[in-house]
Amino acid sequence: MALNNTFDARLQQETAVGAGVQILLLALLGTAIGMGPAGWLTGLVFAFATWAVLSRALHRSRLSSFGPANRVTLGRATLVGGVTALVADSFESSPPVTLLIGLTAVALILDGVDGKVARRTGTSSALGARFDMEVDAFLILVLSVYVAMQQGPWVLLIGGMRYAFVAAARVAPWLNAPLPPSFARKTVAALQGICLLLAGAELLPQPANLGVVLLSLGSLVWSFGRDVLWLWGNSRIGAVAASEEAVGEPMVLELAAR
Repeated sequence: MALNNTFDARLQQETAVGAGVQILLLALLGTAIGMGPAGWLTGLVFAFATWAVLSRALHRSRLSSFGPANRVTLGRATLVGGVTALVADSFESSPPVTLLIGLTAVALILDGVDGKVARRTGTSSALGARFDMEVDAFLILVLSVYVAMQQGPWVLLIGGMRYAFVAAARVAPWLNAPLPPSFARKTVAALQGICLLLAGAELLPQPANLGVVLLSLGSLVWSFGRDVLWLWGNSRIGAVAASEEAVGEPMVLELAAR
C-alpha cells in the first residue's frame, strides 16, 4: 500500500508540474501580446481542468510511472492550452496569427511523436492512448472555433463531431464497441488539424480556404459514417448470434433430457 501511495504521489507531481508549465506559458503569452481577461481566464480553466481530469485518471489507472510518451502528450496539452487562450482572446482583439499558428504547428508535429515514443519504450497504455486522443480532439475543437469566425458557424461541425459521437454512444451503447485499426481513419484525423491550420493562417484566397475546410468536413463525415455503419452491422451480427445461441440452448437441454 505504501509503495502504491509513493507511485501515486509521483504521478500527481507530474501533473502539477504540467499545470505549472501551462501557467508559465500563459504568463509568457500575456507578456508578449498583452492578453486580455478572456484569454487568461480560458487558459487558467484549461490548465486546472487538465490537471484535475488527468490526476483522477492516473489515480484510477494505477500506473507505476507517468512515462516518456505521456510527458510528450502533456507538453502537447500545454501548447493546446496556449492556443485555446489565444483563440479566446481573439474575441476581444485581433489575434497574433503567427504565434497562434506556430503553437498549433508544433502541437500537430508532436502528435506523431508520443505514439512512437510509447512503442519504442514499451510504455503504451490505455490511459496514454485516451490522453492523446482527447488532446487531439480538443485542439480540433478550438481550431474549428477560430476558423468559424472566418468561415461561419458550420465549421463547428468539425470540432463537435467527435463529442456528438461520444454523446450518442451514451444513448446507443453499441457505438462503444472497439473499432478495427484503420489507416484511413488515422489519415482523416491528421487531415483535420492540417486543413484547419491552413485555413486559419489565411495564406490562401478565400475560395481556396473554403475548399480546404469543406475537404476537412467532408472527409470527417465519411470517416465517421463508415465507422458508424461498421459498428451498426457488427452489433446486428452480435445480436443475431446471441439470439441463435439463446434459442439453441433450450433445444440442447431438451435433447440431453431425452
